[in-house]
Amino acid sequence: MSTYELAPEVRTFYESVIDEGARLRTSADGRLELLRTREILRRYLPDAPARVLDVGGGTGVHAEWLVEDGYDVDLVDPVVRHVEQAAKVCRAEVGDARALAAASDSYDVVQLLGPLYHLPDPADRAAALAEAVRVARPGGVVAAAAINRYASLFEHVTYAHLHTERLHTSVSSILRTAVYDGKRGFTLAFFHRAEELAGELIAAGLEDVVVLGVEGPAWSALKAVEQQSREVPSEALFESVLAAARMAEPYPELLAASSHLLAVGRVPAAR
Repeated sequence: MSTYELAPEVRTFYESVIDEGARLRTSADGRLELLRTREILRRYLPDAPARVLDVGGGTGVHAEWLVEDGYDVDLVDPVVRHVEQAAKVCRAEVGDARALAAASDSYDVVQLLGPLYHLPDPADRAAALAEAVRVARPGGVVAAAAINRYASLFEHVTYAHLHTERLHTSVSSILRTAVYDGKRGFTLAFFHRAEELAGELIAAGLEDVVVLGVEGPAWSALKAVEQQSREVPSEALFESVLAAARMAEPYPELLAASSHLLAVGRVPAAR
């Protein structure tokens, strides 16, 4: 039995404030995040029907396309509401990324597309990654997502209020400390630089680690149109922003402009 507890700010946020599945399916930047995450992961996934453990898998948004692709998916999430929704898609249970119930060497792929966001203590992030490596088979894939350190800077421009004293102070604190306290708006969160994320996966024992920008450098233009006009951005704009994300991949200096980062590594074949 895990002795870890989910921060109350995080539990309240996902139980009462936001529907994460709806965000990824309906908002412009959410749809971009979902599409690009799927696109990137498909490059590294072994052939179906490999076993995938979706840690912190939320409502099953990513599990859904994995199941459709023929993968054998189990999902773990600390929020009961998420597990109840995800159970309609795949096997799902309540659990904590830092103390997984799964047996060692039991999955071909372990993905953490949310847990690292909400673990500001580096020891907790290390525990979550160590558990992912433990339950992945030798040669298996571990993928971990992170919120970019600079995402809040770009995001609050789209709301046209970064210049206000309150937001200026709040975002400046995130840039300086990498942590948001979850007192207002978003919840308790940690924001990575690309090199920090790569370093954490390497420290966990993973090889061949790569970090890619998910939404790319133009995502905030898409979100700004949606926020300021309250209309769905045109398909042409969406496709242009998507093209920018793909074109930016060979240029590491552009990672800093993406909202989310996705790191992928491989468990050593011999350990």
